[in-house]
Formats: sequence, C-alpha cells, structure tokens
Amino acid sequence: MFALPLDDSAELRPLEPWQAQEFLDHIDRARPTVDPWIPWATRSTDLASAINVLQGYADGQAKDGARIYGIWLEGVLVGGVMFTQFDAALGVCEIGCWLEAAGEGRGLVHRASRILIDWAFRERGMSRVEWRTSPANKRSVEAARRLGMRRDGVLRSQFPYGGVRHDTEVWSVLADEWTG
Repeated sequence: MFALPLDDSAELRPLEPWQAQEFLDHIDRARPTVDPWIPWATRSTDLASAINVLQGYADGQAKDGARIYGIWLEGVLVGGVMFTQFDAALGVCEIGCWLEAAGEGRGLVHRASRILIDWAFRERGMSRVEWRTSPANKRSVEAARRLGMRRDGVLRSQFPYGGVRHDTEVWSVLADEWTG
C-alpha cells in the first residue's frame, strides 16, 4: 500500500473495505457536515453498510472505474477524495471530496484533489476532470474554484435528497488548462 504526504502530519492513502470500522467511526463524526452533500454518508450507518460503500469503490477500481482514498491526520481518518466516476475510454472523470471538522482549514482537500487531478491527466491521459456539487455547498464550490476549475453550468433539479430535488453545479478543468 502507498501513502503520499499532504503535509508534515497528514497523508493520502487508499481506503479499502477492511478499514470499514474506521471509516464508519469517521463518517459518524463527519455526518453533520457531509450528510447533505455525500450520498453514501446517509447510507453508511452500520458496519455492513460501510463495508458495502467501500466494497463498491474497490469493485470500481478493479474495473478501472471509481476509486476512493482517505486523508489521515496524525493517524486518524478525517476525510478523503475519490473518483466518483472514471471513464478512461471517454477520457472523463469526476472527483469529489469530504472532510470532518478536525481536518478543516489545513488545505488537505486541495492538496489531495491536486494529486488526483494530476494523476488523471499525466498518468491516465484523461481529457477532462469534473467536480459536481450543490450550489448550496459553498465550501465545495470554493474548492473547485481554488483548483482552477471553471463552472460549466447547473443541472436543475438533478438529484433528490430529503424529499426535495436539488440542483447540481458542474465544474471542470481540461488537460490543456491544468498547470499541475
């Protein structure tokens, strides 16, 4: 397994099904801030459901698709980044992130996201990396902007949550725009 340093006390590592209890404990801490934005946070309520979420990403990675990575701060899982979609044939992928309060304000998501974007362009030859978020998720919108992404538009009433349909903003960066 690999670990990439994000700073002196934080690292990025694969997040795998055998870590489901640690993942569930983290999601329980993070739920108040990530539940509205990360669909699997709502579904990860016990060990079986946490295993199911992580196994889904493991299966995706085995098929060269979606994959997930955790951010550990001083040895504690505090968030992560993921390819929610990864289509090598099409040359398009989507990244996402989440973070509990203990990891906020340190630039961890920014550095971890840059690692994923750089890998997608330089190693995998992707043409486009997308970031999708609710317009109400101001932290996510700002994260996309700080990564140098452009707002492509809004998918109106695109996803249901809590009995209400919500809009999705689509942001992207293209390979020839990426400064790495």
